[in-house]
Amino acid sequence: KAMCSGKLQTALLVAGYFVYLLVGAAVFQALERTAEKQEKMAAAQMKEAFLQSFTQLTVAEMEQFMKNLTEAIQNGVYPVGNESQFEESNWDFSNSFFFAGTVVSTIGYGTLHPKTAGGQIFCVFFALFGIPLNIVFLHRVGKMLSLLCKKLGKFLYEKGMRMKKIKFLTLLFFLATGILVFLCLPSVFFQITEGWSYSEGIYFAFITLSTIGFGDYVVGKQSDRKYFSYYRMLVAIWILFGLAWIALLFNL
Repeated sequence: KAMCSGKLQTALLVAGYFVYLLVGAAVFQALERTAEKQEKMAAAQMKEAFLQSFTQLTVAEMEQFMKNLTEAIQNGVYPVGNESQFEESNWDFSNSFFFAGTVVSTIGYGTLHPKTAGGQIFCVFFALFGIPLNIVFLHRVGKMLSLLCKKLGKFLYEKGMRMKKIKFLTLLFFLATGILVFLCLPSVFFQITEGWSYSEGIYFAFITLSTIGFGDYVVGKQSDRKYFSYYRMLVAIWILFGLAWIALLFNL
């Protein structure tokens, strides 16, 4: 009964956690998408005005243009290419889910952030409840994985191995498996999808899973590359389970 109750609690926690992220993503999308569209239209108009009169601009006007351009880029608007570029949103559902995941995991790349008053206030309350929920989720998943460690240890103990050696081999096994699954293999994926070198992929994976999150490398941000739908959502799920693996290592 206790085992069934524990499994039910874990299932409810995991389901509740992902529902929380999905709801958060939907709210961020609703609050931020319209404002982003207005920013993109303003950037397109600024670019058009510049192209029509750049030979007659004064130094002060040129400085103002550079300032406006810098602000647009900082807000995630890149006024390059044709009109179709402006139709793509940084706040589609996949990107919103990715943002929600980076908020509760405290990675905070800084490349995508809410700009409306409603989005910023919602972000405060979303993080306020989401960060503790994330800690509980990681602890529970780490605990489940540690049960696998115990089963492996029990198997090795029955084979006549000493306890000290079992602990060392168990830690080594989960460390090596995690490095392969959460660092080495994803880096190949990032190398193909993002066009990064393998070392850049390893660097991004480590900086992300350690929750340092500099923001110098972020997935799905290159305007000249085509990404498949829900690419960033998939990366967000990798981040969450990668953090659970790190929680397991701390438990061990």
